[in-house]
Amino acid sequence: IAKVAAKLAVGYTLDEIANDITGGATPASFEPTIDYVVTKVPRFAFEKFPGASTTLTTSMKSVGEVMAIGRTFQESLQKALRGLETGLTGLDEIEIEGLGRDDDKNAIRAALGTPTPNRLLQVAQAMRLGWSNEDIFNSCKIDPWFLGAMRGIVDMEEKVRKNGLPGNAFGMRTLKAMGFSDARLAVLAETTEAEVTAKRHALGVRPVYKRIDTCAAEFASPTAYMYSTYEAPFAGAPADESTPSDKKKVIILGGGPNRIGQGIEFDYCCCHACFALHDAGYESIMVNCNPETVSTDYDTADRLYFEPLTGEDVLEIIDKERSRGTLHGVIVQFGGQTPLKLARALEAAEVPILGTSPDAIDLAEDRDRFKRVLDKLRLKQPKNGIAYSVEQARLVSADLGLPLVVRPSYVLGGRAMQIIREENQLNDYLLGTLPELVPADVKARYPNDKTGQINTVLGKNPLLFDRYLSDATEVDVDCLSDGNDTFIVGIMEHIEEAGIHSGDSACSLPPHSLDAKMIEELERQTRELALGLDVVGLMNVQYAIKDGEIYVLEVNPRASRTVPFVAKVIGTPVAKIAARIMAGEKLADFKLKKAELKHVGVKESVFPFARFPGVDTVLGPEMRSTGEVMGIDGSFAVAFAKSQLGGGTRVPRKGTVFVSVRESDKTRIAEAVRELHALGFKVLATSGTARFLTDQGIPTEKVNKVLEGRPHIVDAITNGDVQLVFNTTEGPQALADSRSLRRAALLHKVPYYTTLSGAVAAAQGIRAYLGGDLEVRTLQSYFSET
Repeated sequence: IAKVAAKLAVGYTLDEIANDITGGATPASFEPTIDYVVTKVPRFAFEKFPGASTTLTTSMKSVGEVMAIGRTFQESLQKALRGLETGLTGLDEIEIEGLGRDDDKNAIRAALGTPTPNRLLQVAQAMRLGWSNEDIFNSCKIDPWFLGAMRGIVDMEEKVRKNGLPGNAFGMRTLKAMGFSDARLAVLAETTEAEVTAKRHALGVRPVYKRIDTCAAEFASPTAYMYSTYEAPFAGAPADESTPSDKKKVIILGGGPNRIGQGIEFDYCCCHACFALHDAGYESIMVNCNPETVSTDYDTADRLYFEPLTGEDVLEIIDKERSRGTLHGVIVQFGGQTPLKLARALEAAEVPILGTSPDAIDLAEDRDRFKRVLDKLRLKQPKNGIAYSVEQARLVSADLGLPLVVRPSYVLGGRAMQIIREENQLNDYLLGTLPELVPADVKARYPNDKTGQINTVLGKNPLLFDRYLSDATEVDVDCLSDGNDTFIVGIMEHIEEAGIHSGDSACSLPPHSLDAKMIEELERQTRELALGLDVVGLMNVQYAIKDGEIYVLEVNPRASRTVPFVAKVIGTPVAKIAARIMAGEKLADFKLKKAELKHVGVKESVFPFARFPGVDTVLGPEMRSTGEVMGIDGSFAVAFAKSQLGGGTRVPRKGTVFVSVRESDKTRIAEAVRELHALGFKVLATSGTARFLTDQGIPTEKVNKVLEGRPHIVDAITNGDVQLVFNTTEGPQALADSRSLRRAALLHKVPYYTTLSGAVAAAQGIRAYLGGDLEVRTLQSYFSET
């Protein structure tokens, strides 16, 4: 569509443009006829924004989406639900809030009548509770046709619960043709997924793969763009259209739906792997289910399977491709956590995995094993501990001392990670935050015992504690390795201090304040880690630097979200090189040389706070950004200013800066405020900060905090009297007291910085912006000079 639209824009007409899908047999004016059903389901991330309303409105709140293709709506719907990677295996059971109280009917009616991410599941649950399609329609107004299709799924579930799995191929194929996954059938039949799969295979029930052709097979399709289905073959129709080639092939597993913590940066890596492996003579095969990505364009990979990234779906594709030709291997390093979670299942099926071994990736995740590696390499990490119960958590906390960082090992993506600064915060975390993450079956076993619920989960999935390094500088390092040789591709200095999630922090490449000796030591430690972990491909390391000492925070022996940024700043196709190394080439073959950059790239994160009224905008250890922008120029200050403009911030040229910072930040904020005052900005501050700035010789006007009565700072922001906000806080009470001013700044589009380092960088950027130094150049021009 985009290709056709571009040609129309320059003057072609529809009948003059060939349809690539049909190999030019039809023009673009030939309307499509499709023999499949496509279902798109949004992916939400409300768990990242505590306090946000989960009610869906005309303001978009989803952070990604998944798409599934099947021969029927039922098949594509259930494929889409399991493709979301939220733990669903289909139309899973769900609790409806309020059931068992005074009026169950009103509770169900309220649940159905409120548009939320789980409403489809609540509709199915209402059907299980005996509600008719008419009653459900009257509550939610979902079209009766969709309700009828969902009713068919729910009725079939009940048959499986009652009768178990069918003992013949026709019955099993009927279930699979409705989109039931093996995992869902295992729940319904009270057995294991492995047993369902074994029975299905014994009956000879395997998926067939159809091609997307847009003309319902009227014309032969030249594209290898496929989806699975379990429909029975009919007269004259080929059972399977996939026709695997006899080439040497590599399968690349994509990242699934975009979400906070896993977005298009991983799709970037997957696409570049496709291009590089195709150029190296391999047939590239992409598996993904995200319609928003380039990897799922029909012409990115040599072959595309638009399928959910589950063990069942991926292994069926691998079996199909193995039936002919040579499968050189599968790449799980480039799609984020999604394919990594499948690595063990692939290993068990004796599928060759390219690059770093799954065991080495697990080693970096395993607290005890990784500590042994660091000890062997004589590298430091923050003091840490593990707790398998609420009681042990309190003992570990006392041993480490406050402040500390805590996170549950059983939740991916940094969810529920917090910095604990006070004793009462730990108690709130243990008995307030953690119970929300306890599975429903555990809650049912301990209905009135929160400690029992949590200890049951922690028994196998402990809490991880790390001593929090206050006022430390965080650094990201990306490198390439072939197992024997390494090459450092980028060292990024975070602008926000350690403790802010790396995905939310602005960062600079090359570092803007680290000296040559520190950079050399970071490079040495990174090489040691890459070789010690036997990395083949990409590796990312996060360090914290405090008082001249380097601490290893985290190692990811896989593609990181920083790869696209690094590649664009240094002008080197990092992901392409990594893919070819993983396929067996040597790092030395690429003759890489350390670039002496004459420019600086600054990455800035973009947040969706405006979409979630009531959510605080303070950054922390849990990632909340949904995207990023990059500024590039000859100096850090100008590049930072460009990044702010690129992210949609209205960088002020004049006006008033409001300053309210915690005690420990006052000394270091003074120079930035002095600089803004010299540029003509008026300075406004709360009483304590105002006294300090005045003592430093900076003319400052006092304004009330919200708790001190009107007129206060929120009034000033609302009235348009403030153009810039610097606000840092410490402790839960101070955080709560200043929440309204941050929200006011967001709503009125006033730039605000909630970290000291961010505020200092903002002052430097504004000076550069007012200096008129923002040069417009092509990206290519930066590398023609280096």
